[in-house]
Amino acid sequence: MNPDDDFLRSRLPPQQPQQQQPWAQPPRQPAQDPRYPSPTQDPPYPSPTQDPPYPPPGPVRPVRPQPARGWRRAVLSATLGLVNLGPSAAEREETAYEAAIRALPRGTYKVGVLGKGGVGKTTVAASVGSVFAALRRTDHVVAVDADTAFGRLGSRIDPRATSSYWDLAADAGMQSFADISSRVGANAAGLYVLVGEPAAGRRRILDAALYREATLRLDRHFAISIIDCGSTMDSPVTQEALRDLDALIVVSSPWADGAGAAAKTMEWLADRGQGGLLHRTVVVLNDSDGHADKRTRSALTAQFLQHGQAVVEVPFDPHLRPGGVIDVMQEMAPGTRRRFLHIAAIIARHFASRPRGRDAKPASNQST
Repeated sequence: MNPDDDFLRSRLPPQQPQQQQPWAQPPRQPAQDPRYPSPTQDPPYPSPTQDPPYPPPGPVRPVRPQPARGWRRAVLSATLGLVNLGPSAAEREETAYEAAIRALPRGTYKVGVLGKGGVGKTTVAASVGSVFAALRRTDHVVAVDADTAFGRLGSRIDPRATSSYWDLAADAGMQSFADISSRVGANAAGLYVLVGEPAAGRRRILDAALYREATLRLDRHFAISIIDCGSTMDSPVTQEALRDLDALIVVSSPWADGAGAAAKTMEWLADRGQGGLLHRTVVVLNDSDGHADKRTRSALTAQFLQHGQAVVEVPFDPHLRPGGVIDVMQEMAPGTRRRFLHIAAIIARHFASRPRGRDAKPASNQST
């Protein structure tokens, strides 16, 4: 070492002892949104108590049923389905009645129709039977003319029907439904009819034994029978028919005299121990001429309701007036058809209160 080296060393600053540096912290990464995981790491699985990362879907709005007719249907068609106001209250009512009729359990059932002459008893029988036949296609429905005073049920259902009780009872070889259906008439709704007194030829008087024999044959093949009874309550045929009913329709005019006759009919039934049948009775106030008074109808309805009977008012319908074939599907006014749907729905409820009707019918008899 020479003097020059000492001179240079004296000019340098004193050297500080080197301190140990702590481990450097890793650089901070930007915050990561848990909903969008990094492609280099697996997506986190939410814990059972953690809310799902996406909001749950809202409740599915039910599809509103579409109207089938009327101005609501016109609006739906005109807007190409964008404006759907749904069925009207009347249409929803009809749908409920039809559902009640279709829901009737399988079995064999009979409903009688009573009323004095001129109140529309036969018209009501043919209309109610047509409603049942149209809505229960898997069943066979028959209307039976049990009016011994020149019944006209056949003319309201199928004027071409000529075979009667005597023809049905005389042929012992009829076993299948095809054999029976060839001897009775039918309308477009699928309602069959057994006429009473033949329209032409020598008059023959229907008696209780012949009625019983013919209806026993019908019972093997028909699930629902509509019995158009005579207007004479003490007739042997009428009394025979009343022995075998699951429900009853009493038809009255919407006037005081007609309602009085209907009330006497129900008193007659009560006096003869038919109280159970009266509880399964519906009263029909039938306006056959269009001259019914609203106040009188309301008073009669309240009177029958007080005695526990259901009451349905049938308005005047020109289609029912002439006395020809009744068409419940096309010609009958919608308001009138709705009333007959109501009547049939009440009868179906009475049927359902008697499980499987009078007897359980084998399934083979339901086929054609």
